Amino acid sequence: MELKDFMDLNKLQEIQDSFSDSTGLTAIAVGKNGEYLTEGSNFTDFCMKYTRGSVEGNKRCVKCDNECTGTYFCHAGLMDFSVDIVVNGEKLGAIIGGQVLPNEPDEEAFRKTAEELGIDPDKYIQALRKVPVSTEKRIRAASSLLGIIVNQLVNLEYFKHNNAGRLDSVKANIKKSGELVDKINENTGHLKGIAKKQTILSLNATIEAARSGEAGVGFAVVAKSMQDLSGQSAGIYNDIEKSVAEITTLINSMSQLFED
Repeated sequence: MELKDFMDLNKLQEIQDSFSDSTGLTAIAVGKNGEYLTEGSNFTDFCMKYTRGSVEGNKRCVKCDNECTGTYFCHAGLMDFSVDIVVNGEKLGAIIGGQVLPNEPDEEAFRKTAEELGIDPDKYIQALRKVPVSTEKRIRAASSLLGIIVNQLVNLEYFKHNNAGRLDSVKANIKKSGELVDKINENTGHLKGIAKKQTILSLNATIEAARSGEAGVGFAVVAKSMQDLSGQSAGIYNDIEKSVAEITTLINSMSQLFED
């Protein structure tokens, strides 16, 4: 499983850019195989053009990349960070960056570093002066916050991706349930009509039985039973209508949740 399988990486880019603009720390997302997933935000010439641009400097940077985690001091004296992106216990990549000074730099010490790396000291110091300066506490807090935000976003996107099919199925079933309820209402209406006709017929039968005198006594009993059954049926159909109305209200409420 890879991040790009379920996530719009543009969302990750937006958060990363906003983080860098607000804190001064650089940032970039990498996949589990080390490939870049986003464009780098606010990368400095000090690190990218000069330090990593030299053979020895790049060698030391790669060593830091491979061995250092959390928030740490890099070989060049800046603070960097690496926060894992984890979904269901599986590491899918990391958000890395930093390239910021935890205090005002000792330029003479950096000149010596430039000489060790085979870099023009004057150009190195010029680039160093453009590196943001913060405090170690703020740098650690900022990198930790970015890790929390990115992991929450990634896990939310994973949940939405995995449950999209299930939600579609639920919506389809809700629609089908609504159609069945409509059918029940229609059939109940027909049955209520039949019950009314039965009531009229039983009343007519009772009248005719009364006119028949002794000969109509047995028929009158049957007519009375028909009338009772019709009354009971009408009561049952009314109960069904009430239950269906409640179900319809619930279905409409569930449908509204998905539409919102």
